[in-house]
Amino acid sequence: MKTLKIMITLLFTSFLANTTFAEDAGTILREMDEVLFAGEDQTSNIRMILTDRNGNERVREAQVWQKGSSKRLFRFTAPAAEAGIAFLSLPDDVMYLYMPAYGRERRIASHVKNQSFAGTDFSYEDLEVEKYVNRFTPKLLEETDETYILELTPLPDMRSDYSKIIAHIHKTHYYPLKMESFDRGGQPFKVAEYTFRKQEDYWYTAEIKMTNLRRDHNTRMIFEGVAFDTGLDDSVFSVRNLTRH
Repeated sequence: MKTLKIMITLLFTSFLANTTFAEDAGTILREMDEVLFAGEDQTSNIRMILTDRNGNERVREAQVWQKGSSKRLFRFTAPAAEAGIAFLSLPDDVMYLYMPAYGRERRIASHVKNQSFAGTDFSYEDLEVEKYVNRFTPKLLEETDETYILELTPLPDMRSDYSKIIAHIHKTHYYPLKMESFDRGGQPFKVAEYTFRKQEDYWYTAEIKMTNLRRDHNTRMIFEGVAFDTGLDDSVFSVRNLTRH
């Protein structure tokens, strides 16, 4: 009887520990989402530097408009060959691509979200605007003096090209420091490294360096002229506005 009581106590204690563990992981992920989608809206200019394995660089420029955690418009402005190429992310997994050369928008199907966006190391899934807590189940793997390390696995009803993401999150300010993405076979695929800065009440992404481990190729996305709470109208995030060039 005494042995049975000990076993029950141990099982109950383990259950409580795992439950708390899961709740803590969920709280951390929600805090990260709050940082990533800070403010009612935000706008920024972007420099993108694409570097191949030989060190050769190509530079592009773009503008980005974002509203809350559900709408984002990304449009290239330079060089001339890429100017006007635009990507629109809307709620419910709705995404569009506009290529000026074709003169019309194209709906991006869920099964091709893994494709590269305009030759960069960012896929359509990487650029999709949706809170992580709505897409992934978090598990706390490790806690250091400075970071939380979470394992994120796609929710059963979410289509993702990643089998998991290992997210390194700043322990005080909750912004991501690094995200390691693994393909569906569980192999390392891409690594995103983040730099954050603070502007007034908000921490914002100052730079993302996305490295494709297979191609030995990376894309640095540098954010400049960031502005928050400018009162963006919903019409900015329309297919009609997407095709304006």
